[in-house]
Amino acid sequence: MACKKKCESKEGSGRDKIVLAYSGGLDTSVAIHWLQDKYNLDVIAVAINVGQPPSSDDIVARALRNGAIKAEFVDVKDEYVEDYVWPALKANAEYQNIYPLSTAIARPVIVKALVDVAKKEGAKYIAHGCTAKGNDQVRFDVGIVSLDPELKIIAPMREWVMTREEEIDYAQKNGIEIIVKKESPYSRDENLWGASCECGLLEDAWQEPPAGVWEHTVDPEKAPDKPTYVEIEFKEGIPVALDGKKMKGVDLIEKLDEIAGANGVGRIDHVEDRLVGIKSRETYECPAAVTLIAAHRGMEALTLPRDVIEYKRGLEHKFCEIVYDGLWFGGLRKPINAFIDETQKYVTGTIRVKLYKGSCTVVGRKSKYSLYDTGLATYAKGDKFDHTSAVGFIYCWGLPGQTAARAHKKK
Repeated sequence: MACKKKCESKEGSGRDKIVLAYSGGLDTSVAIHWLQDKYNLDVIAVAINVGQPPSSDDIVARALRNGAIKAEFVDVKDEYVEDYVWPALKANAEYQNIYPLSTAIARPVIVKALVDVAKKEGAKYIAHGCTAKGNDQVRFDVGIVSLDPELKIIAPMREWVMTREEEIDYAQKNGIEIIVKKESPYSRDENLWGASCECGLLEDAWQEPPAGVWEHTVDPEKAPDKPTYVEIEFKEGIPVALDGKKMKGVDLIEKLDEIAGANGVGRIDHVEDRLVGIKSRETYECPAAVTLIAAHRGMEALTLPRDVIEYKRGLEHKFCEIVYDGLWFGGLRKPINAFIDETQKYVTGTIRVKLYKGSCTVVGRKSKYSLYDTGLATYAKGDKFDHTSAVGFIYCWGLPGQTAARAHKKK
């Protein structure tokens, strides 16, 4: 179960309760009062830590000052990595072969934490800050009802029609304490597995992303002139060490983010197909994710037979769709993960990657389960391949085509 880092409360009014996914930003701060005013509900604010940048103040205390009857800060970083990120890595999960699902894969662990709090508190409702045009509303709504169909969902951002300025006026009129940051033209979402950015100038798909879009990676042109080499050790598909040092999942991702980001690795500019039916131009920064997926594929190439790799690719594609479409708690994801887990039994060894000015290249690999046999692969002395078998093999392999060609000639 998630670790509760901080929890504070005050006496409620006896009204029905609603659990609010609380970030401490303008929207969710205003939502506390709005939910009380419009729906006559007692609000329990829940901030869930999946590795996003910390708030500049104590958002638990601020939620209480803004009217919540209870506020919790729930740290789920370890659970997020072990139960969500690592299964995605073992599936080499990249939506449309580009996007490592950094935002999408965080949603089910957040949903689970919200539902857990709702059950514990006897709340009948859950609220979130998703908009009507995004994918996240689907991930939250479908995930919540899949875990508890009795819970009702309220999405203030789908109901109220307020500009940012109107929200600030609403906060001032109702004595709501807010921290109004310098307005950014971009919409951002961040967690351990990566950061996303959209809106503003990015809505012009012809324009190159301006420098202000990137916050976690060095411009590849300004990255070091010498490459950085990193050795990543895997055990049954899961990374367990960097450069020989054993590390917990969270620490390993954070360290690799730092190393790869400093070399300009992990920038993604992508026009993706949203579940709601529109194309959206998004940029992502996923230094650790991009590096680990490349390394994991390299380890699989060394240790898995061709037919397993080829068959697994189809399930990887389906896994990505499931995560992206918000169906983590549906009936298909677990069987797919079970198959993928079975393929990972021998995906153990060490991969060496070269990080250089935005590129990530696998340049070395070793495993006690390696299927690469130098004696079979070499053209030099020590070649142990039976060359005399080639003619017979080719005859049998080409026989169906040869037979068909003869039969078709008769026509």
